[in-house]
Amino acid sequence: MSTQIDKTRNFSIIAHIDHGKSTLADRFLQFTDAITDREFRNQVLDDMDLEREKGITIKARAVRIKYKGYSLNLIDTPGHVDFSYEVAKSLAACEGALLLVDAAQGVEAQTVSNLHLALENNLSIIPIINKIDLANADVERVKRQLGDILKIKTDEVILASAKEGIGTEQILEAIVLRIPPPKGRNDAPLQGLIFDSKFDVFKGVIIYLRVMNGCLRPNKEIKLISTGEVYKIEEVGIFTPRPFKVGELSCGQVGYITCNIKEADKVSVGDTVTSAAFPCKEALPGYKKVLPLVFCSLYPINSKDHPMLREALGKLRLNDAGLIYEPESSASLGLGFRCGFLGLLHMEIVQERLEREFGLDLITTAPGVKYQIKERNGSVITIDDPAKLPSPQRILQILEPYIEAVIITPKESLGAIMELAQSRRGVYKDTEYLDVERVLLNYEFPLSEILVDFYDKIKSITRGYGSLDYKFKGYVAGKLVKLDILINGEICENLSSIVYKEKARSRGQTLTSKLRKLIPRQLFEVVIQAAIGSQIIARESIKPLGKHVTGKCYGGDITRKRKLWEKQKAGKKRMKRFGNVKIPQEAFMAILTTK
Repeated sequence: MSTQIDKTRNFSIIAHIDHGKSTLADRFLQFTDAITDREFRNQVLDDMDLEREKGITIKARAVRIKYKGYSLNLIDTPGHVDFSYEVAKSLAACEGALLLVDAAQGVEAQTVSNLHLALENNLSIIPIINKIDLANADVERVKRQLGDILKIKTDEVILASAKEGIGTEQILEAIVLRIPPPKGRNDAPLQGLIFDSKFDVFKGVIIYLRVMNGCLRPNKEIKLISTGEVYKIEEVGIFTPRPFKVGELSCGQVGYITCNIKEADKVSVGDTVTSAAFPCKEALPGYKKVLPLVFCSLYPINSKDHPMLREALGKLRLNDAGLIYEPESSASLGLGFRCGFLGLLHMEIVQERLEREFGLDLITTAPGVKYQIKERNGSVITIDDPAKLPSPQRILQILEPYIEAVIITPKESLGAIMELAQSRRGVYKDTEYLDVERVLLNYEFPLSEILVDFYDKIKSITRGYGSLDYKFKGYVAGKLVKLDILINGEICENLSSIVYKEKARSRGQTLTSKLRKLIPRQLFEVVIQAAIGSQIIARESIKPLGKHVTGKCYGGDITRKRKLWEKQKAGKKRMKRFGNVKIPQEAFMAILTTK
C-alpha cells in the first residue's frame, strides 16, 4: 500500500483570472488519454453553462489522471477574487501547486494572493510561464517579475503554451519529481477532509473528499464529526473526469462517496469523515470560516415559489460555503431570504444559477454590506440591511467594513488610478515599482465604495492591464447616514441605503432621477423623494396617464366640462391614496450604478 501512496500526487493550478488554467487542464486530459478526441471540448472541467459562457472557473473540480504509473489528482481552482475561498479549499487537499503566469500580462494581483495561500499551506510550487506563443509575450520580463516579486528561482520556471500543447510533458514530469507524495497511513483511523459536495436527486448528497488517513469502502459505516451523524457508504468513486465507481479510496487519494443523505444541511464543507466503529481522536483543521461581504435580498416573483427558493438555496449552500441565507419578509415584496455573498460576481452567479437550474423568477434588491452600530447605551449591534438601522437618537457611531486592496497598474495609468481611488474614499498606503513598466499600489477602501464598478473602471483605465485583489481589514467609524426613498410618502425599505454623508445629496438626486425613468406611469401622480430622516433632499414626480374625459362633449355649457374635470381630479386623488405602485426589478438595480 505504501507503494500506492508513493505513486500518488495531489496538486492544484493557481493563477489570476484568464491566465489559462482551464486550457492547461484540458491539455493534461488529452495528453494522458483521460478523454478521447470525440469527447473533448474546451474547458472540459468547467461543466456549468455559466462557466463556459463567462469563460471563468467558478467551482473547484477534481479529476484523476494516469501518467507513467502515477495517479495525479488535479483539483482545479477559480481565479476571480470572489472565489478565493474555492482556491483555499482546493489547496488544503493538495501537496503542490502549479503557479501559472501569463507571458504577456505578467504577475497580477491575484497571482500574488494565490501564491501566499499556497505558501501558507506549505505546498511545493512549480512556476510556469504560459502563453509563450503570443506575439506580445515577454518571457524575460515575466521571469524577472517572478524572481523580484515572488522570490522564485528563475531556473525552476517552465515555459509553456497550454493552447499549443508546448511544455505539457515537462510540467507532468515536474509534478512527479517536485511534488511530494501524500503523508498518512492506510492502517490509521479514518480521516477524510470534505472539500466539496453537491446534491443528486437519485443519490442524495455526493461528498467530495481527500482521504488523509485510513481508507473508504462501500458498506462501511462512517461518522461526520461536526454533527455526529452515522451513515453507511453506498458508493465510492473517483473522477476521470466522469464519476467512476471503485472498490476503495485509500490514504492520499481524492474521490467521492454517496450515503443516501437526503437532507442537504447535514453535510458541511471542511468537516471530517471518520469511521463509526473506530473514530479518529480529533477532527482535521478544516477551513477558515469564510465571511460574506455583500448582502442582498432575494424574493420570488410568484409567492408560491417561496418553498422552492428555500430548497434551492439549501442545495446551492452544499457546495458553496460562501453563501449564507436567512428568512426575511417585506411589506411590498412578500416572503424571501436575506443572503450573504463573497462579492458582486458571486451574487450574480448565485442568482443566475437559481433562475437557470431551479426555474425561479426572482427579484433581487440592491446589494449592501454589513455595518456595526455603536448605540448610546454602550451596546454594539451588526446589521446587513438598512431597514434594521436604529433611530438616529439611539446611534452613537456607525462603523463600516474596510478592505486592504492591492492594485497593479501600468505606469502610464498611475495618475488616473490614484484619482479613481481618491474619489472612492481610498486611503493611500504606499507604492512599489515592480519593474520599469508596472506599479503596485496599496490602498485601504470602504468596501461599499468598491462594491459595484470599481474593478471594471480599473480595467477600463488601464486598457485591461490593471488588476485588483483585496482582503477584509476590519470596521472603521465613518460619517454615514441612512438615505430613504419615499414613493408617494411611503418609505420603500428595499430601496433604502446607508451612504457617506457628503455624497448623500448627489446620490439622492441621481437615484430619484433614475427611478422617475424606470417606474412606469400610473393612472395617478407618483411622487419620488429622497430623504435623510425627516429632511427631503431630492424630489421627482411621474405625471399620471391622461384620459380625455371631455372628448365626448361637443360645444355646450363649459360647466359640463368642469364637472367632468373635477370628477377626474377627485378620482386620481383617491387612486393616489389607495393605489399600489409596481416597482420593476430595474429600479432596485438602479442603486447599483448610482455613485
